[in-house]
Amino acid sequence: MKTALMVAEKPSLAASLANILSNGRCTSRKGLNGSCSIHEWIGQFRSENINFKMTSVFGHVMTLDFIGKYNNWDKVDPAELFSCPTEKKEAVPRLKIPFLLAKEGAHCDYLILWLDCDKEGENICFEVIHAVQQGMNKRLNPNDIWRARFSAITEKDIKAALANLVRPNENEAKSVDARQEIDLRIGCAFTRFQTKFFQGKYGDLDVSLISYGPCQTPTLGFCVQRHDEIQTFKPDPYWVLQVTVKTSDGQDIILSWSRVRSFDKEIANMFLSHVKEYDQATVISVESTEKTKSRPIALNTVELMRIASSGLGMGPHHAMQIAERLYTQGYISYPRTETTLYPENFDLLAALKQQQNNPDWGDQVRKILATGINRPKKGLNVGDHPPITPMKHATRNDLDGDTWRLYDYITRHFIATLAHDCKYLSTTVKFEIGMEMFMANGHSSIDPGYTNILTWQALGSNDTLPKFTPGEKVNIQEMKLVECYTQPPDYLTESELISLMEKHGIGTDASIPVHINNICMRNYVNVTTGRKLVPTSLGIVLVHGYQKIDPELVLPTMRSAVEEQLNLIALGRADFHAVLQHTVEIFKQKFHYFVKSIEAMDQLFEVSFSPLSASGKAHSRCGKCRRYMKYIQTKPSRMHCAHCNETYNLPQNGNIRIYKELKCPLDDFELLSWSTGARGKSYTFCPYCYNNPPFRDMKKGMSGCNSCTHPTCPHGMNSNGLSSCLECNAGILVLDPSAAPKWKLVCNRCDVIIHLFENAHKVTVDTEVCDCGAQLVTVEYKQEKSKLPNEATEMTGCVFCTPAFMALVEKHRAVASKPVTTRGRGHAKGRSRGKPRPPKDKMAQLAAYFV
Repeated sequence: MKTALMVAEKPSLAASLANILSNGRCTSRKGLNGSCSIHEWIGQFRSENINFKMTSVFGHVMTLDFIGKYNNWDKVDPAELFSCPTEKKEAVPRLKIPFLLAKEGAHCDYLILWLDCDKEGENICFEVIHAVQQGMNKRLNPNDIWRARFSAITEKDIKAALANLVRPNENEAKSVDARQEIDLRIGCAFTRFQTKFFQGKYGDLDVSLISYGPCQTPTLGFCVQRHDEIQTFKPDPYWVLQVTVKTSDGQDIILSWSRVRSFDKEIANMFLSHVKEYDQATVISVESTEKTKSRPIALNTVELMRIASSGLGMGPHHAMQIAERLYTQGYISYPRTETTLYPENFDLLAALKQQQNNPDWGDQVRKILATGINRPKKGLNVGDHPPITPMKHATRNDLDGDTWRLYDYITRHFIATLAHDCKYLSTTVKFEIGMEMFMANGHSSIDPGYTNILTWQALGSNDTLPKFTPGEKVNIQEMKLVECYTQPPDYLTESELISLMEKHGIGTDASIPVHINNICMRNYVNVTTGRKLVPTSLGIVLVHGYQKIDPELVLPTMRSAVEEQLNLIALGRADFHAVLQHTVEIFKQKFHYFVKSIEAMDQLFEVSFSPLSASGKAHSRCGKCRRYMKYIQTKPSRMHCAHCNETYNLPQNGNIRIYKELKCPLDDFELLSWSTGARGKSYTFCPYCYNNPPFRDMKKGMSGCNSCTHPTCPHGMNSNGLSSCLECNAGILVLDPSAAPKWKLVCNRCDVIIHLFENAHKVTVDTEVCDCGAQLVTVEYKQEKSKLPNEATEMTGCVFCTPAFMALVEKHRAVASKPVTTRGRGHAKGRSRGKPRPPKDKMAQLAAYFV
C-alpha cells in the first residue's frame, strides 16, 4: 500500500486536520524527535487506498544565518556582511524537525503540504520538501508533491482542499528567501556597527541592542515624524461666538456660528456687540434629510488590527497571536488576508445561521434571517484568502478574556456586513440674530440597521433636536466669546500607524504587528494611554541621525520599492538573483556612507546621553592601572575603566558584586560574583578573563571561574569542580564559594543547581575521589549550627554517596531518571582531572534519588 506524508504548520493544526480527514478514526503516536505527533489512517487518494501520515512542523524549519565565523561581532567588519556566505540552519535545533521529516518521509510515495496559505507558508513548503528528500534514497517525483489550499479548519474546507490539490509555488517561496537575505544582511550590518559604536561611547542608553531594520526603522520614522510635528507646533488663539437659546419646553440648545471662528479678537467682539442688541433668535429654515450610514465591508487583517488596538485596547502583535489560536481551533477563518470581498460561492447563510442561538447577538441574527440577508458591500479581491469570518459558534463560556473579546468583534463585524444599513434623519435648523447666522444640527434614527450589532457605532440618543418651525422666535439664554487655541496633532495611535504602514507598503499583513512590536521592545517608543506611541529619546535621536546622514534610510520609499520587487519575484516577473544583488548593493553603498558620516549622528547622541566616563559608579579595581572601574548598570551592564579607556562586558540579567576583594592570578583584576538571587544560579568571574578567555577551551562571554581550566587557581574549575552534571552530561558541577552561607553546586553549562550544607562555616573540594567518580568534600560547621551526626563540626565525604550528607543536599531542578556517567575531577588514585569515569551502580541510584 502506498503512503502519503502530510505536513501541517503546527501540531494542533495537524491534529485537527487528521481528525477531519480520517473522520475521527486516526491513531496517533509520538514522532522520533519526541516533539511532534504522527496521526495515521487508511483513506482514499487518487482512486486507491493508501496509508496517510499527518505530522507537523513548528513554523519555519530552517532559518537563514551567516556561516559561523561571521557571527563574531568583534572579529568581523560589519561591511563584510553584505557579501559573506550564508547558510540555512535548523530554526529550532532542539526540536529536530528535519530529522523527523526525513525519517517519516523516507519511504513515502506522496507528499501533501498543509502549510498556511501565504508566502511564508509557501516558503516553508520547500523547506519541508528539502528535509523529506534528505531521507530518501531517490528524489521524490515533483508530480507526487502537492499543496493543499484552505482558509478555514472546517470539514467542508479541508475535504475540498484535499480534492483540489495544487502545486507548491516556488516563485512565492523565492520572494520570501529574497526578503530574508535582504533583511539579514542590511539589518545585521547596520545593527552591529551602530550598537558597537554607541555602546562604546555612552553609558545611559539602557538598551542591549541598537537595531536597524528596513521595515522597522521607517515604522519608527512615522512615530518620530508625528512627535516632531507636535514639538514644532505653535498654537494660535481664536475666538468663537457661542449662543445658547432656550426652547419653549425649557431645553437649552447651543448654536454653532456660521463663521465658525475669528482669529481677530477685536472683530469677534464687534460681532458679539452686534448680537447682544437682540434677546431672541429667529428660525430661518428647518431642513431634514434622510441619510445612510453604510454597514462595514468584510474584515481583513489590517482592519482587525486597527480595531483591536483602537477599540479593544490590544496591541496588534497580541491580537494576531489570539487570532492565530482561534483559527487553529476552528473558530475563525485564516486571519491573514488583504481581501475584503467574499467569494461568490461562499455560503454566507450557513455561517450566519450558526450564530442564531447565541445569547449575545442571537436575537439580531434571527431578525436578519427573517427579513433576508443583504449581499455584503463590494470590497477588494486580492486573490489570497476570503475575509476573516467566524466558522464555528462560541459563547462566553467557551472562550475567555481577550480571546472572547476578539472572537466577539469578528463575529459582530461579520453579522453587520449582512445587516441593513443604518438610516437616520439629519436635521439642520438655521437661526438669525441680527445680521449673523447660527445653526443647530441633530439626528434621529429611522432604522438602526447594523448598529444593533456594532452598538458602539449607534447614533447618540441626545442628538435629537426639538421641533422648530420657520419664523419661530426663541429666547436667547446666553451669548459669549469663547477663547480657544489651535491644537497640535496627537501622538500616533497603533491604529493610525497600521494605516500608514499599509498605505506606504511597509511590511505585510503578517509582519506589520511584528515591526510595531519590535520598536516597542527595543525601547524606541512607549505605548501610553489610548495605545498612543510616544518615541523615547533614543528613538528620536536615531531617526534624526538617519535624516542628517541619509534620509532614505528612514523614509518608507526605499522599503516600498523593495516590496514591489519582491512581489514581482512572487509573480514570476523578476529574477530572484537580480533583485537580491541590486538591493543589497544599494544598501551596501548607503552603509559605507553611513559609517563615514556617523559623526553627524554622534553629535545628537552627545546632547541626549552621557559618556561612559561620566556614567555608573566606582566598583572594582582595574588590573592594569589599579584605579577603580565604574559599574554601568544600564542595559547592557558593563565595567568601564576611564583611565585605560577600556570597557568590559558583564554577564547580564543578574546582580554583580565584588567577591571578597580577591584577585585573578592571571591578570590582577578583582574578582566579581554574578547571581540571580539567593536560590538561583551564581558564579564568580574575572571581568578581563570573561572578555578575553585565557585558555583555548574557554569561550568569550561564557568564561566564569567555574569554567576556567587554570591548573592551580583556587577559584577555578579544577579546584572547585565536583563531578559531571547529572542532567546535561556536558557540564561540570562546580562549588560556588561566593554563595556562602547558602552553599550550592552549579553546573557551568546548564541550569542545574544543587543546594547543600546551608549555614555551614566552610565547604571545600578535596583531591580525593569517591568510588562513584565524584570529588569528596569537607564541610565545617560552627558548634551551635552543626547538622552533622553526633554534633560533629567537621566531616569529609561524598555529596552523593555519604548517608550523612545526602539529607543535607537539595536538588533545585528535576533531572532525567537515567543512569549518569560522571567525570572524576581529582588527582587521587593516579587519575587526571577531567578524565571520563565508567558508570557505577551508585550513579544510577543517585539519578533516581534526585528525580
